[in-house]
Amino acid sequence: MKKRILTRFTVIMFVIGLMTAIQYNTINEPDIRDTRDVWEIRQELAREKQLHSQLLSEIESLDDTLNKYKATADASPEQALRETAGELRSAAGLTETVGPGIEVFVEPSMEAVAMGLEIEGISPDLLIRLVNEINRYNGLYVSIDGKRIINTTAIRDINGQTTVNTKPVDTPPFSIKIISESMEDSEKLYNHLLASRILDDFYIDNLTLTVSEPKDDLIIEAYDGTIDTNYLQASEGE
Repeated sequence: MKKRILTRFTVIMFVIGLMTAIQYNTINEPDIRDTRDVWEIRQELAREKQLHSQLLSEIESLDDTLNKYKATADASPEQALRETAGELRSAAGLTETVGPGIEVFVEPSMEAVAMGLEIEGISPDLLIRLVNEINRYNGLYVSIDGKRIINTTAIRDINGQTTVNTKPVDTPPFSIKIISESMEDSEKLYNHLLASRILDDFYIDNLTLTVSEPKDDLIIEAYDGTIDTNYLQASEGE
C-alpha cells in the first residue's frame, strides 16, 4: 500500500516538475524580432501583391478558356477540343512562342577577363534566383541558353555542372529570353532588372547581366523534352 502511494506521489511530482520547466522555458524564450526596415517590408509586400495579381490573372485566363470551350462545344465539340488543346499546349510551352519581351545576356565581367581569371559556369542557386526574380515581375515565358522553362523544369547541379531540364548550361556567355503578356509588362521587367540587386550578385561571381530593350516579336523555342505523365490520372465524367 505504501509502495503504491509512493509511486503515485513520484508520478505527480514528475508531472509538476515537467510543467514548471516548460513554463519557465516559455517565459524566458527570447522574442524573435523582425529586424527588417520599412523599405524591406514594403518590398516584400509589393512582391506578395504582385504574386496575388499574377494568380488572379491565371485564374481569369483559365476561366476564359473554360467559357470558350463551353460556348463552342455544343456547336462543334471537335473544333472546341482542338482549339482548347492548342491553347493548353502553348501555355505548357510545347509550341514556339512569339511576343513582346526582352533578352538578357549573361557574360564574364570585364574585370575578370582583364585579369585573366578562369570563367566558371553559373551556379544553380544564382540562376534560380534570377528565374524567380523574372517570374515575380511578369515574365511569362522563359528560355535559358535555348532551353525552354516549363512547370516541371528543374535547375540543378549534375556532376558539377549547372543543368536546365537535365541539359548543361553553357559557360557564359549565353542569353535568357523572356516574353511577357504585353509590351508594358516587358518594359516594367526591363526597368526592374536594371535596378535589381541581383546585378551585384552576378558581379560577385565575375559575371554581368546586359538587358536588351523590349522587342515586339521576340521568339522563344518550344520545349523539346518529354513531359512526365506518370502521376496523371484519367477521370471519367458522371
